[in-house]
Amino acid sequence: MTSVAEPGGQTWVRTALSDPLVLPMLSELGREYATRYGIDSRDELARYPDEEFEPPHGALLLLLEDGEPVAGGAFRRYDSTTAELKRIWTHSAHRRRGLALRVVGELERTAAARGYRRIHLTTGPRQPEARGLYLTAGYTPLFDTSADPETIGPLPFEKDLAGRPAGSAEGKV
Repeated sequence: MTSVAEPGGQTWVRTALSDPLVLPMLSELGREYATRYGIDSRDELARYPDEEFEPPHGALLLLLEDGEPVAGGAFRRYDSTTAELKRIWTHSAHRRRGLALRVVGELERTAAARGYRRIHLTTGPRQPEARGLYLTAGYTPLFDTSADPETIGPLPFEKDLAGRPAGSAEGKV
């Protein structure tokens, strides 16, 4: 586990899915998926091997506040030049503070530092907050935004990282 303190008592931590600090993220994501989609979320959360979110091709980042996880997310290798964002999360008690946008930005910086030039992601059609987050963060929707999301299924987005300096996250997390 690697961590970097920031002003205001917040710390970025690079960790693994097996770390106990990740349990609040996985628990809340599981409840969200079950509530919104009526599914047993274990299959979705276990879809990818843990190693896919570890260096050199992936990362899992948590933002801690006073030692407690308040937000986080991960990326994995999608192809040789593209990272795929997964598991973007903000603790239910800390929403509406811009933390998810910070998580996405930190994941982008870390992916760029690892040599990725593009980000791909999908979000579910019943997650309008996530759709809004990615649009706000400058992602290009790869679907008709005027269509009913329920008729589309997973909503794909992409973003070019070409304008981001490749070394901007080195040594940070």
